[in-house]
Amino acid sequence: MKDKSAAGVFFVKGKGEITMKVAIIMGSNSDWPILEPAEKTLKEFGVEVEVVVASAHRTPDQVHEFAAGARDRGVEAIIAAAGLAAHLGGVIAAYTTLPVIGIPISGGPLKGMDALLSFVQMPSGVPVATMAIDGAKNAAIFAVEILAVAHPELVEKLAAYRVKMQEEVAAKAAKLAAVRGE
Repeated sequence: MKDKSAAGVFFVKGKGEITMKVAIIMGSNSDWPILEPAEKTLKEFGVEVEVVVASAHRTPDQVHEFAAGARDRGVEAIIAAAGLAAHLGGVIAAYTTLPVIGIPISGGPLKGMDALLSFVQMPSGVPVATMAIDGAKNAAIFAVEILAVAHPELVEKLAAYRVKMQEEVAAKAAKLAAVRGE
């Protein structure tokens, strides 16, 4: 369900099996193809997702409103993605005490290095946990780990996720060994 009540902002609500919510905010809808795996991963863990497009520079009042009201909307962690100057995560962190996870986006002439440095050079006392450039999936997993502190049912899901990864690696190793005649 989309709500276009505020210019430049849209919300997509997913129904999780448990009451937990992570917000994903990006400076431009052109970032969505990079961020969509984060939404998919969060939903696989049963986490409700709120998706917002708002710019720290072009719609600063909306960013302030989003960040200041996030906790009241049930958000427990925020994933903020931006490229170039990448001030979005830092601005959000200034307006909330919720954990903010930054994803530097690879667009622009410096291919995300400018955004990465912007995210990791936050001033003391206003942290933004920073993932790799375009690291949407790890941002989602990290958000689930944060939520798992208060939602123990996620601990089991995270353990099962890691076992599944181990099994996938073992299957790939066996396939390679078979191809090589081992």
